[in-house]
Amino acid sequence: MNCLYPSEYIHFLAHFHGDRDYFECHELLEDYWKKTDSRNKDSIWVGFILLSVSLYHHRRKNFSGAKRTLAKAIKIFELQPDSITKLGVTPVGLIHLLHEQLSSLQKGESYRSISIPICDTSLTELAKKTCEQKGFIWGNQSDMTNKFIIDRHKLRDRTSIVQERLKSLKTRKGSE
Repeated sequence: MNCLYPSEYIHFLAHFHGDRDYFECHELLEDYWKKTDSRNKDSIWVGFILLSVSLYHHRRKNFSGAKRTLAKAIKIFELQPDSITKLGVTPVGLIHLLHEQLSSLQKGESYRSISIPICDTSLTELAKKTCEQKGFIWGNQSDMTNKFIIDRHKLRDRTSIVQERLKSLKTRKGSE
């Protein structure tokens, strides 16, 4: 992978523009964010995570959740144009696109796939190559019949999450 960009980001872009698996986009960047900048709730990574979550909600017709998470993402992006540029994306283009997306949500319009305005051609090529290696087609629209991607949060194995919550609960009760 290119040393300018984290591999998690490249894989995020491949999913975002390929199979449109926004849940996977969220997972990839959340893991990276936790390793690199976890205390920073205004991290650029959180902005991209929230964007993915918003699109996931919008596609599932959860307009309230989609609007709320997108508004948070926009705030983060508006404060960090230099960070957006360092990630090979056009800040003005991204922020304009997201404001259009928010307007679409406020009007109750149906989900449509969007593309992040990447300005670094080497990043685009790297992400496209990764996309193809995964068997996706760059620029595809969401497959609205793919329940694994549409309802992924319902289909995942939550065993580790439940165990972690129980462990946390026991720890809290032990300290009371």
